[in-house]
Amino acid sequence: MFFEDINPHTFSYVVLPIMIFFARICDVTLGTLRVIFVAHGQKYIAPILGFFEVFIWIIVISELLNSANNVICYAAYAGGYATGNFAGMLLEERIAIGMVFMRIFVTKGGKELAEKFRSNGFGATLTHAEGSEGNVDILQVVVARKFGNDVQKILNEFNPDIFYVIEDVRSVKKGIFPKKKSLINYLRPGK
Repeated sequence: MFFEDINPHTFSYVVLPIMIFFARICDVTLGTLRVIFVAHGQKYIAPILGFFEVFIWIIVISELLNSANNVICYAAYAGGYATGNFAGMLLEERIAIGMVFMRIFVTKGGKELAEKFRSNGFGATLTHAEGSEGNVDILQVVVARKFGNDVQKILNEFNPDIFYVIEDVRSVKKGIFPKKKSLINYLRPGK
């Protein structure tokens, strides 16, 4: 086997800490994603991620306990945990699971902004209200998180200093949403 040819000190103080570090990144990243999938009601994906998360963790912790006097392994374990949290959050941003509810407050031009959303395929509900500084229009928009950049672009073009609030949504029924592009849409030009 490959590890039999390595000097025992090199293995204990270099190879094993590196293995622990990367394994810990994997299991914490899976754990972060599992929690996000649970929060979004993905009841079939979350248990599978949980299985692999704990499986990797058991292997790592057993190796760590076998190297109880190796401080470098402890540092690799902690560093892998911190890096895994960061990697999990980055990965979750990239896959953009779920829907968000946006409440957008404008002092003027609410109708125009609502039309801009609608012309881009987003549903928008406009409400007139009174704020602390006078009349405001409140737009309520529910969008898939993957369209977040499109919505940001619309808002920045309208007013870069606009005030809005974004909240996670657990589930949505009906509504007006941009049409999803499927693989078939890309393979069938002209449709």
